[in-house]
Parts: sequence; C-alpha cells; structure tokens
Amino acid sequence: MKVTLSALDTSESSFTPLVVIELAQDVKEETKEWLKNRIIAKKKDGDNNDDFLTMAECQFIIKHELENLRAKDEKMIPGYPQAKLYPGKSLLRRLLTSGIVIQVFPLHDSEALKKLEDTWYTRFALKYQPIDSIRGYFGETIALYFGFLEYFTFALIPMAVIGLPYYLFVWEDYDKYVIFASFNLIWSTVILELWKRGCANMTYRWGTLLMKRKFEEPRPGFHGVLGINSITGKEEPLYPSYKRQLRIYLVSLPFVCLCLYFSLYVMMIYFDMEVWALGLHENSGSEWTSVLLYVPSIIYAIVIEIMNRLYRYAAEFLTSWENHRLESAYQNHLILKVLVFNFLNCFASLFYIAFVLKDMKLLRQSLATLLITSQILNQIMESFLPYWLQRKHGVRVKRKVQALKADIDATLYEQVILEKEMGTYLGTFDDYLELFLQFGYVSLFSCVYPLAAAFAVLNNFTEVNSDALKMCRVFKRPFSEPSANIGVWQLAFETMSVISVVTNCALIGMSPQVNAVFPESKADLILIVVAVEQMKLVTENLKEEPMESGKEKAT
Repeated sequence: MKVTLSALDTSESSFTPLVVIELAQDVKEETKEWLKNRIIAKKKDGDNNDDFLTMAECQFIIKHELENLRAKDEKMIPGYPQAKLYPGKSLLRRLLTSGIVIQVFPLHDSEALKKLEDTWYTRFALKYQPIDSIRGYFGETIALYFGFLEYFTFALIPMAVIGLPYYLFVWEDYDKYVIFASFNLIWSTVILELWKRGCANMTYRWGTLLMKRKFEEPRPGFHGVLGINSITGKEEPLYPSYKRQLRIYLVSLPFVCLCLYFSLYVMMIYFDMEVWALGLHENSGSEWTSVLLYVPSIIYAIVIEIMNRLYRYAAEFLTSWENHRLESAYQNHLILKVLVFNFLNCFASLFYIAFVLKDMKLLRQSLATLLITSQILNQIMESFLPYWLQRKHGVRVKRKVQALKADIDATLYEQVILEKEMGTYLGTFDDYLELFLQFGYVSLFSCVYPLAAAFAVLNNFTEVNSDALKMCRVFKRPFSEPSANIGVWQLAFETMSVISVVTNCALIGMSPQVNAVFPESKADLILIVVAVEQMKLVTENLKEEPMESGKEKAT
C-alpha cells in the first residue's frame, strides 16, 4: 500500500521538521482542519531567524505556543461532541486526554546528534563533558544536570582518596572515625558553595543567569474559569487559591503522613529480620549464616526502591490534583513531597542504628548494602533495561521500513516511526533525586564506611556515559527548557548539608576518643561545633547577598 506523508510535503527544499504531532488513526478531517487553523492562528509573521535560534530553542517556542492554545467560545472539539471544552481549558491537554492526539515530541537532528555523541560518550575516556554543546542541543536544564553530575563526581574524588586508606588501615576499629567525620563537615558545605559559583558562570555565559520567573505562563494542566490576570492583564484560567490550600492540607498532607508511618513500620520489620538473622548466625556460626546476615539489608534496600517508585506515582497524582498555576510551583510541591518520603524511607534506619542502637558495625553493613544495592538497581532500571528494549524495537522498525522503501523515500519516515516508539524522558527529577540520595549516603554516615565515596565515584563515571546514551539513543528528544540554576534542588542539597553537619557532630560527640578527652562535656562540645558551623553557613549566605543585590542593580 502506498504510504503518504502529506504532513511532510513542502515546496521548500530547506524544510526541517522540528516537532511531530501524532494523531490517532481515525481522527476526523474536520478535527484536523480545526486544529491546524488554531495552530496557524498563533503564528506570527517575522524574519527568517534560522541562524539566530538553535533548533532546541525553536522547538521550545513551538511547545510554548501549543501549550498556550486555550478554548475560548468552543463547547467541544469539532467532530468529537464527547470531548467537552470550557473557556480557558488547554486544547492540547484535552486532545491528549481524549485520545485524539497521541503525543507531541521534537525530532532529533541526526547530523548534530552524531557530532555531539562523538565528543560526549562514544569514546570512553576520562575527560570533561561538552557542556556547551549539550546546552545547544538539549537546552539549559539538561546541560545544568550534566554539569552538576560532572562537578559532583569530581568533588567526590577527595573523599574517595582519603576514604580508601582510612578504610584499609582502620577496618576493624569502627570507632576511629573522628578525623573523617571532621573532613565531612567541611566537604559537604564547601562543595555546594563552589557549585553555585560554577553554575552562575555557566548560566551567565548562556544568557540565562538573570532570567526571571515572575511572569511564568500557566502550566498546561492548570484549569479554572477563563478571566483576566490582574497582574499581567492577560486572559488565562483563574482558580481560587483557598481551594488549593484545602486540597493540600486536608488531603495531601494526611496522605504523606500516612505514607511516612507505613515507611517506619516497614523499617521495624527490617530490624526484626536483622535480629532473626543475627540469632541464627550466633546459634550455628557457619559460613552460610554469615552470608545470611546481609540478606535482610538487601531485601530492605529492594523494598525501599519499590516503595519510592510507588510513592512517586501517588505524589505526582496528588500534586496534579492540587491544580497549581505555575510549573515551578508544581515542581516545588512535588519535590517536597518526594524528598520528605525518600529521606525518611532511605535514612531513617541508619539514624536509628546510629543513635538508638549505637551499633557502628551494623551501621557500616547497612550503609554499604543500601548504597550498593540502590546503585545497581538504578543502573538496571534507568539505563540497561530501556536501552535493551529500544534496541529490540529498532530492529523491528528497520524491518518494517525495508518493506516500504519501494514506495517512498523512507529516511524521514523511518526516523519518525522509530522515535515515536521511543520512551519519553520525564525530566531531570529522578536523576537529581538519585544524586541527592547519594549525597546523603556519603555526607551523613560515610565516616563509618569510608568506601561510600569511592563507590559513588565509580557509579557516577558510568552514570555520565549511561545517561548520555539514554538521552541520545534510548529516549525521544525532550523539549528544551531555559534555566538559571538547578532550582529547588540547590535548596534540597543545602538542607542535606546542614543535616549532615549536625549528624557528623553528633557522631563525633559519641566517639570514644572525644569522650576520653571531654569526659564531662560531650553535649557542650556538640553544641559548640554545631554553632561554629552554622555561623560559617550564615557568613557564606551574607557574602552572597551583596552579589545578588549587585546583579539586581545591573538589570
């Protein structure tokens, strides 16, 4: 059968397709015509700026225009009376939820992608990533993630270099961790301050450093009665904020608390399993039962990963249901929900072992098992499994296209068919979350397991290449998003840094060496160290305030 690509027909030989809108097979002609007219109506006349904007920026503009197509006086989608509309409703969202539009995605630029791959990950060598090239192809948000991943990996190297001999020479003495904990105090604070400077340098070079979010457009999922925004004067959906607050405090907050309680309940089951395994080993003393000692921690690590993923789906549903106007507000509330649960779910058992049981041997064993198991599971679920599935799909697509080559020039057709079946990259949320938890494992309790930083470095070197492969070959090309920094994740890492300061101070105060030097004033010592460190944090913040005010004046 002859295959037609009418959407790709053009009289211009220089035509470059940017974004694909996949419609359902049985979409009615009147619906297609209506959608085309609504999109064309948004188009503005202008100069040919092919060299002025990157392909990623052009795709971002198209996405912005599509997302801001909203119903005015239409009551339904033409040809589909069951797909109701009301003033202010996002047309693209209604088309997607009604199954009329299957998906919208930007196409890869094969030539530019090949050049990027050659300088990024095809040659496995220890080198800096081409961050500016990544920004030009994928946009600032993804470039900042890879920049932070690279920076964080190199920042871990001093911890790994110090931790390796410390681990080898003090292996059997679990209490000699004071020096390493003291280094942790400084390291966890300094690396974040240095990153802020490096991040500002990058975004200044890209022209997004002073980008403002004050007049951010409403997100596509936001719904309400169409009205006039009193600040911007634009026509957009309006939704009472008290309704959103009621949803947050009467539904979302109790649900999160219930999930936290369930996480603690699972933790206590884990400790019962540890007691059972330890009792079995003490009674038999065989090599088999010594291996069995690690089984409860491995099972618990797997359960933690499952619970984190299930909770993520629930958190996304609740945050969407809260109906936040801005994408930044949606992300902030989602990140807060997920971070609170993940922090308790991943670290509560370690705090319990350290400060309630005070068992440093068990703390080392649990930390090592949780860290290594989570890294293995993340590599399998996020990289190897999607890559394997995509390779299988690619073979099927090529066979299908071979049968069509007698009828059409299938180069572009093959690309569209191949990319539309690729997985969708859901953003940097999971990637930052993985680094956040890794930072917690290293900064909180690595003083009792100094190899934690070394394992993190090894994982991140493979993560750089696997994430690059994932972006280029496994997932569809994501729409670019301009960014001035890593957003609320900076605050999340700084909060973890403060918690690590308090935790390491407490561990230092519990150590036999400190108790021997200060037998009567352990609590006073902890308070003094914490106070000094917090004064340091405040001083750093005060140093940055004049810089920020200077930037404001410059604008």
